[in-house]
Amino acid sequence: MRKLQAIAVAVGLFVFFALQSIFVVDQTERAILLQLGKPVGESDYKPGLHFKLPFVQNVIYFDARVLEYDAPAAEIITKDKKNMVVDNYSRWKIVNPLQFYRTVRNVQGGLSRIDDIVYSQMREALGRYLLTEIVATERSTIMSEVTNKSNAILKDYGIYIIDVRIKRTDLPQENQMAIYGRMQAERERQAKQYRSEGREEAAKITTAADRQRTVMLADARREAETARGEGEAVATKIYAQALEQDPGFYEFVRTMDAYKKTMKGQTQFVLTPESEFFKFLQ
Repeated sequence: MRKLQAIAVAVGLFVFFALQSIFVVDQTERAILLQLGKPVGESDYKPGLHFKLPFVQNVIYFDARVLEYDAPAAEIITKDKKNMVVDNYSRWKIVNPLQFYRTVRNVQGGLSRIDDIVYSQMREALGRYLLTEIVATERSTIMSEVTNKSNAILKDYGIYIIDVRIKRTDLPQENQMAIYGRMQAERERQAKQYRSEGREEAAKITTAADRQRTVMLADARREAETARGEGEAVATKIYAQALEQDPGFYEFVRTMDAYKKTMKGQTQFVLTPESEFFKFLQ
C-alpha cells in the first residue's frame, strides 16, 4: 500500500512539474519568458507549445491582433491661427513583444506613449496647413504623414501604427458662437442686398411697363384719330356727293333731322315767320 501511495505521489509530482514546465501561446497572442522578473534571451514566443523552468520562469502574454486607441479630443492651432478641436483614433499592433515589455511594460504604457507621440505629430502636421485644407482637401496627406512619422518613433517601443485617422473636427465652443454670429450677419447682409437688388429690378420693370403703356396708348390714340379723320373725310365726301346729286332733297332731309332733334317736349321758339328754318313747314 505504501508503495502504491509513493507511486501516486511521484506521478502527481511529475504531472505537476510537467504542467509547470509547459505553456501554450494562442493564435492571437505572442509571449515572452521572464526569469526572476527579467526577460530570458531575445526570443519571441509564437503560437504553439513551449517549455520553461518551473517556479523560476514565468510567461507574459501580449495580444497579437490589431488594436484600436480612441484618443480624447484635443485642441490644436492651424497655420492660419485658427483653434480647432480634433478627435482622432489609431489602429496599432505589438510587433516586438520583448522590446515592448522592456520600454513600456504593458498595454496601458503603450497607449500612453501612442497618445503622446501621435498627438505631438498630429499637432505639428496640422500646424502646417490652413483650416480649409485640413477640412476639405489635405486630410489624407496629413494622416499619411502623421502615420509615417509616428512609426519612425514608435518602432523603438516594439509598436507599429497601421493607421491614424481624424474621426471628427470641430471648433472650440467660444469660437463657434463668434463664427455663427458672423455667418448670421453675412446671411443678413446678403438678404438685404438681394432685397435691394429685387426692389431695383422691380422698379426697372415697372418703369419699362409704364413707358410701354404710355407708348401703346399714344399709338392707339394716334391710330384712333387717324381712323376718325379718315371716317370724317369719307363722310364729308359722301355728303358732298349726295349734295351734288340733289341739293334740294339734301337740304330737306337735313332740315327734317333738325326738326326731330329740336322740337321735343314743350320746346318754344321765338322766330319770325320768314325764317329759313320753317320754310318747309309753310
